[in-house]
Amino acid sequence: MNRVVHPIEQESYRRLRARLDTSHFPPLTRAVVERVIHSAADLDYATDLVTDEDDLVRAHAALHAGAPVVVDVEMVGAGITRRETVCRLKDAVAGPGLTRSAHGIRLAYEEVGPGALWVIGNAPTALEELLTLDASPALVIGLPVGFVGAAESKESLRASGLPAVSNVSEKGGSAVAAAALNALLYHPISPKETP
Repeated sequence: MNRVVHPIEQESYRRLRARLDTSHFPPLTRAVVERVIHSAADLDYATDLVTDEDDLVRAHAALHAGAPVVVDVEMVGAGITRRETVCRLKDAVAGPGLTRSAHGIRLAYEEVGPGALWVIGNAPTALEELLTLDASPALVIGLPVGFVGAAESKESLRASGLPAVSNVSEKGGSAVAAAALNALLYHPISPKETP
């Protein structure tokens, strides 16, 4: 099913591209960078985001083949269109040395197992917990926001070697994390990727 793009979104992208040349990015990286910038009206994401085109190509194929999508909070899930998500935060309980967000990630992993796409836009502790699991993710979109632990958790994600989208600074959040996933959802499937 083709996505109908609203004229306001078309104009927004026209203005974005008039202010920032994104033509040098490979196709999926460009899609992610532009959609994240669009979601936050923040051109600095062009240099703050860290992506790898090969990781995005594999994640795009997994996503369109039906891999589960796990989110750390319902707000991230609400921003992801055209796809059901798994969020176990409501069932999670904080304990000694364990935040609710981290426990929610454990519960989600028990539900989906390896091969999922993980979209973390709120809690650094959720990202930190994911890194302790043997989740074998198709992709981790690690864009939690905050002054405590956000930049550090994203640095740990990059150091892990897992396929990932992250950023260097403390900024991030539910909207930009959902936007990164939506970029992969909206990007057309090439003939060689057809499930």
